[in-house]
Parts: sequence; structure tokens; C-alpha cells
Amino acid sequence: MTVVDVLTDRIEMADDDEWSLDRWFELIERLVPEGIKAEVVEGAVHMVPQRNVHWQHIRRVLYALDDRFSRDALVMTDVRIDFPGDQNGFCPDLAKLKDGAKPDENGRWRYQDVEFIAEVISRGTGLNDYGPKKTTYAEAEVPVYLIVDPYQGRCHVHTDPKDGEYRTESKSDFGKEIDLTGTVVDLVLATDTFPRD
Repeated sequence: MTVVDVLTDRIEMADDDEWSLDRWFELIERLVPEGIKAEVVEGAVHMVPQRNVHWQHIRRVLYALDDRFSRDALVMTDVRIDFPGDQNGFCPDLAKLKDGAKPDENGRWRYQDVEFIAEVISRGTGLNDYGPKKTTYAEAEVPVYLIVDPYQGRCHVHTDPKDGEYRTESKSDFGKEIDLTGTVVDLVLATDTFPRD
């Protein structure tokens, strides 16, 4: 793709009154290089480079889910899921879907099938994870939302979504176990090897 092609596409898109999530992601796929995570939060594109510490946290949570549910469970990382609200095309760091979940007619996973989400804080997009994404996940009634914050050295667990907010929040410093028994993931998550940033 040449610079002229990109500029032509941008001019044509700017003439449209409304951008669909599909158009945003078409542009993202063409312009954003490998190693950069990009998603649309409330109609704004946010991009951050993938960092080693970030992936180490995702990996540890992924392995805990694999140990609990098997490697055949529907667990994915950085895969687009469209959530309720105005242009919310999120790519959660980690999402676990219900057994038997199937993609929709467009080949995308449905937010109604999401049971668990983990987001690892990045310096540039952390406010989204604590703010609009947390609100959106609660509105979508995602049963368990885990925020891993390597800057604080702490995990935040949000459960019991009702009326657009999580009714229960617990915090655990790295090194302490996170008790998720009694939730849909029904596991104890060890954080003693979570690296700080």
C-alpha cells in the first residue's frame, strides 16, 4: 500500500458521517505493524506496543486457566470482541468464553458468551481498563473482570455485575493468592511470580 492509497482511503473515510467498527479495524489491520495492540474504545483508537512484562502476566493467567479447564477451553488473547455501547471493539488481553460458544454470522465471538476477562495495565491505556472498559464489561455482564497492574504490583478483581457496574471488588498485592473459587472460573490464582514494572 502506498502513501497515496492511505491518504485516499483517509479522505474517503473522513467524508463518511459514521465509522463502523469494521471500517476502523480494516484501517487498523492495514496500518498498524505487528507488535502493536490496537482497539477501539468508545469510538477512539488506542494503540500500545506489546511489552515483555505485559505478556508474562497474560501467560501466567492463561496457564492457570489451561490448568483448570484444559487447553481445549475457549480462551483467547487480543481477539476482537464487540461490546455494547458506542463503538466498543475491544481486544481483551485474555478472554475465556463459555463452553460451546460459537462465533456469530460475521465470524466474531459474542460478548454474551464471555465469562472472564483479564486486562494487564499498560502505561498508555490503563485509564481505559479502570474506566470505560470496566463499565462496558459490567454492562455486558461479564461475570469476572481481573485487572493486573504491574505498576501498583496489585490485582483488582471485579465480580457481581448489575445495572452497569460491578458490585464487588477485591484487591490483592502480587505475592498473595487470588481466590476465584465461587466464580465461573473456580480457581485460586497464584501471583507470586508476577513481575513488577
